[in-house]
Amino acid sequence: MPKIAKWLEQMRSVVGAKGFTSTGDDMAPWLTDWRGRYTGAAAAMISPASTQETAEILKIANENAVAIVPQGGNSGMVGGATPDISGQSVLLSLRRMNRIRAIECEDQLVVCEAGVILQNLHEALTADGQRFPLTLGGKGSATVGGLISTNAGGTQVLRHGTMRSLVAGIEAVLPDGSIFEALVALKKDNRGYDLKQLFVGGEGTLGVVTAATLKTVPALVDRCVSWAAVDSTDAAYQLFRFLNSRTPQSLEGFEIIPETCLNSVLRYIPGTRSPLEGKHRWHVLIEIVRDQPDAQDPRSVTENLLTDAMERNLIEDATLAASEQQAEDFWKIRDSIAEAERANGPALQHDISVPVTGMARFINEASPVIEARFPGTKVAAFGHMGDGNVHFHVKAPADVQPQEWMRDFGKQITPLVHDLVIAAGGSISAEHGIGQNKRAELGRLSSDARLSMLRAIKTAIDPKNIMNPGKLVPLASGQSGS
Repeated sequence: MPKIAKWLEQMRSVVGAKGFTSTGDDMAPWLTDWRGRYTGAAAAMISPASTQETAEILKIANENAVAIVPQGGNSGMVGGATPDISGQSVLLSLRRMNRIRAIECEDQLVVCEAGVILQNLHEALTADGQRFPLTLGGKGSATVGGLISTNAGGTQVLRHGTMRSLVAGIEAVLPDGSIFEALVALKKDNRGYDLKQLFVGGEGTLGVVTAATLKTVPALVDRCVSWAAVDSTDAAYQLFRFLNSRTPQSLEGFEIIPETCLNSVLRYIPGTRSPLEGKHRWHVLIEIVRDQPDAQDPRSVTENLLTDAMERNLIEDATLAASEQQAEDFWKIRDSIAEAERANGPALQHDISVPVTGMARFINEASPVIEARFPGTKVAAFGHMGDGNVHFHVKAPADVQPQEWMRDFGKQITPLVHDLVIAAGGSISAEHGIGQNKRAELGRLSSDARLSMLRAIKTAIDPKNIMNPGKLVPLASGQSGS
C-alpha cells in the first residue's frame, strides 16, 4: 500500500465514514477561501467528532509528517484556512464538534466546542439570561474555534474587548497528539506563561483548538440604536469622546460610515433604506445598552445625549430606532457594507488599526495620499471608531479590467497603505488575522525581536511544521517553501 494511502486509511479508521471524505466534489466548497482569492487541494477532509479523535488524527499526521489545515466556518478573510495546491495536506474540519458542554450562569461562563456557530451560541445563551458579547456580520457561519484562532473582533470590542479578552479557558490538541487541558477558568493562575493565549490568534499554527471556556455577560434588558450624521471624521471622533465620557459602561457600539458606503448598501442590498433624509458626508451608528434592571433607560439617555450633541454642533441630524426591527435594520446597513462594496466593483480591502485618537486623522491623511498616487482610485474607509479599527478599501477606477488592475496595482497599493499604517503607530491586521494574505507583509514590517519570538514559539511547539504551514509566521531570510 502506498505510504499516503496507508495514513489516510488510518485516519479514516479513527473518524469512520461519516468523518472522512476524499471526494473532490464534497471537498470543493471548503478548498476556496470566503473571498475567493485562494484555492487549494487536499488529500482528504477529516471531520472528528471529539477531542480524542482529533488527538488521534494529529498523532498520525505527526508520525507521517502530514500537513494539517484546521478549518471552522471557512469565513476567514486572509486565506488562513485554505490548504496549498500540493494536494498533500489534510483539511481538518471542526464543524462536527458543535456541542455546548455547559452554561454556568452563576460564574458567567459557557463551555463549548470549537465547531459551535456563533449565532447558535447567542441563541443558546439567551434562553439562560446570558449573552456572549461578540458579534460580527458572519455570525451565521463563523465558529468558536475560528473566532479564537483569529482573535476576532467585531462591533462590541469597544466595551468588551476582542476574543482574547473573552477566552477564560482552552482545550487544544498539540501537533504530537497530546491534549492541552486548560478549560477551568481560574481567577488566579501564576504558573508562568499564559499558555492558553498562544492559541488565541495562533491561526491553527500551534495546534487545534477543540473547546473553550468563554466569558458571558447578562442578557440585555433593552438597548437604543441610533443613527447620526456628521460632517467629518473629526466630528465623529469628538462625538465618540462626548458619548463615551458620559456613558462609559453602556456605550457598546460606535461605527463610522461614509456616504459612499451607505449608497452602495442602498443600491445593492435589498430591503435597506437610509435612516436619515438628505445627503451627509459621514454617518455614525450608535448603540447604548442596559443589562442591569436598575440602570438608566438607554432610550432616554440617548435622546438627551444626542440633543446635547446637536446643541454643541457635533451632529447634523439624528434618529433613534423606533423598534427592535428598525434597530436590526440599522445594523444590517453596517453589516452589509463589505458585501455591497464587492458588488460595487473591485477593491483592495485592508483590515488595519491605529490608535483610537488617531483614527480620524489617519483616514483624512491616508486617503488622499492613495488617491493621488493612483489616479482614478477612490478610498472607502469605515469601521469601529471606538477601537481604532479601519476597514480601508481602495476601489479600482471604473474603466479597468478587475483582474489586470489587481495584478498590476495590488502589489503597489497594499504596501503603501501598510507603510502609512505603521507610520501612524498601527497594525496591518486589526481583526482578520494574517493567514497567507499578509504573511510577507508581516515579515517586511515587523521588528527582528517580534519575528524571532514568533518563529521560536512555532518551532518549539511544532518542530515538524505540520500545523497550518504557510500561514501567519513569516519565513526567515533565505528560507523557501512553507
